[in-house]
Amino acid sequence: MQDVDETNKTTALVFRAGMAQWINNKQLKLYKMAEMNFGGVIETVVTSKEFSLEKAREVLKNETIAIIGYGIQGPGQACNLRDNGFNVIVGQREGKTFEKAKADGWVPGKTLFSIEEAAEKGTILCMLLSDAGQIQVWPTIKKHLTPGKTLYYSHGFAINWSDRTGVVPPKDVDVILVAPKGSGTSLRTMFCEGRGLNCSYAVYQDASGKAEEKTIAFGIGIGAGYLFKTTFEREATSDLTGERGSLMGAIQGLLLAQYEVLREHGHSPSEAFNETVEELTQSLGPLFGERGMDWMYANCSTTAQRGALDWAPRFHDAIKPVMEWLYLSVKNGIEAQISIDSNSKPDYRAGLEKELEAMRNQEMWQAGAVVRQLRPENSID
Repeated sequence: MQDVDETNKTTALVFRAGMAQWINNKQLKLYKMAEMNFGGVIETVVTSKEFSLEKAREVLKNETIAIIGYGIQGPGQACNLRDNGFNVIVGQREGKTFEKAKADGWVPGKTLFSIEEAAEKGTILCMLLSDAGQIQVWPTIKKHLTPGKTLYYSHGFAINWSDRTGVVPPKDVDVILVAPKGSGTSLRTMFCEGRGLNCSYAVYQDASGKAEEKTIAFGIGIGAGYLFKTTFEREATSDLTGERGSLMGAIQGLLLAQYEVLREHGHSPSEAFNETVEELTQSLGPLFGERGMDWMYANCSTTAQRGALDWAPRFHDAIKPVMEWLYLSVKNGIEAQISIDSNSKPDYRAGLEKELEAMRNQEMWQAGAVVRQLRPENSID
């Protein structure tokens, strides 16, 4: 009789294990990733075709999403999630940004709270303050990271350089990331236009066993065009490299250098700006943004094509050592420390405004302001 009982127990255990595996397989099939060939490298991506908005709502239906910080990324993510039917609250210090949140329809005491109140009420705490701001409020946030909650980021900075930021999450919470590849303003604008901004996603810590599903649901909720997998470390290093490189730092340096050379050789401000910036942003950029650099080349004159094909390798060879220097500076944490030290100063914003004002007052951008006024869509009858 005892042997029969033992056999029944074993059968029951095998059955339960089999059922658990079957359920897990069924869940995986609900959001199977698409395989795409990126220039000869196969990667997996997720779109709303593989993981629907309805599925995302189901996954997060019992969550209270607390957006901590309503500065750059906060408004776009908060408003997109709200418009997509998720339960969202906002945590923000009182002041100008608090008033902006109110203007966007967030109601004090109902959906708009102090940072600490939002951290206490939320089950998914979304750290969308500046990197320096995240360091400052971390003791408050950590206090409310009770077991079962989720810590969410849109940048891997705080976690990847935890030795410099002091941000070390408790082991009994999920730590996830969805990083829109663009500004929060673009995320919101594209959402309102029925488009989506591509996002990377990552799981740093999976305490619940459901962190990846939760992450993908969140990405769909904020209106991602498609989601591609990364790690906190890769996101942080590629993001800082891109911002200092081709997306912001390098392009300002390149444009200014060409503008200065044209001016120093007698070209007018209007001509120099048109040949340096206006043609790039208004004519050529949309072409290679739509169908690639070769498409843009193919739609230019043969003289332009020949010169571009000859000079592109020279610029590549001149610039790549600088890019390698930049990447190592990012990888080694030097750029992170510079940001932490600079952005933690009490007068940081005043200093930043002076630097931006200096850029705004450069002749190139002063000329650009006039050129923009003369665009047909901006002309005043």
